[in-house]
Amino acid sequence: MEQIGGGDARWSLKGMSALVTGGTRGIGHAIIEEFGRFGATIYTCSRNQKELDECLQEWKSKGFRVAGSVRDLFVRAQRDKLMETVSIYFDGKINILVNNAGTSRLKEATEYTAEDYSLIMGTNFEASYHLCQLAHPFLRASASGSIVFISSVGGLMSVPSASLYAASKGAMNQVTKNLACEWAKDNIRVNAVAPWIIETSLIEALTVNAYILCTLASQFAVSVL
Repeated sequence: MEQIGGGDARWSLKGMSALVTGGTRGIGHAIIEEFGRFGATIYTCSRNQKELDECLQEWKSKGFRVAGSVRDLFVRAQRDKLMETVSIYFDGKINILVNNAGTSRLKEATEYTAEDYSLIMGTNFEASYHLCQLAHPFLRASASGSIVFISSVGGLMSVPSASLYAASKGAMNQVTKNLACEWAKDNIRVNAVAPWIIETSLIEALTVNAYILCTLASQFAVSVL
């Protein structure tokens, strides 16, 4: 038997609830598409109402069960509101939390400002950590919870002009290990996925120059992105 859109029934997510942050673009969008094909019921968020509306319509036409709202996860009060909405939507139980929303600014280390630090660490690390705290009782209530951090290879090695981004992802990688051990007793699995550079709207917005792209590509065995 196949899932919606031809997914493999052996990996069914039917009956599962998932919160995927930053789901209207790039990696987050792809995750929702995959979860939708495997039958999950999904909630997402975006800072852009137009993008969100277009995506929700697209997913509806594909038969995916996806709802969402506009939220800026840099703002603590909006994270509280998001989890309140999601807990009601999923009747107090969440099976999967994917901390995907993130941001970056490429600068030399000496050029980063306090605002840059606050934005990057707040959006990438603090928001993800806070959402885990907020989601914990609902993940525990599901009796089979799973948290996935979308990290980066940048959190494991040096990346040109991205010291703050790398720091935020390095912190994410470490907290993954801590929460995995601490929350195992609650039947909550915690993992991180660390992609390398992927051509998404985030990368386009950063206007990554040719030198940086060549430097990054040189670190692949086949030397291409």
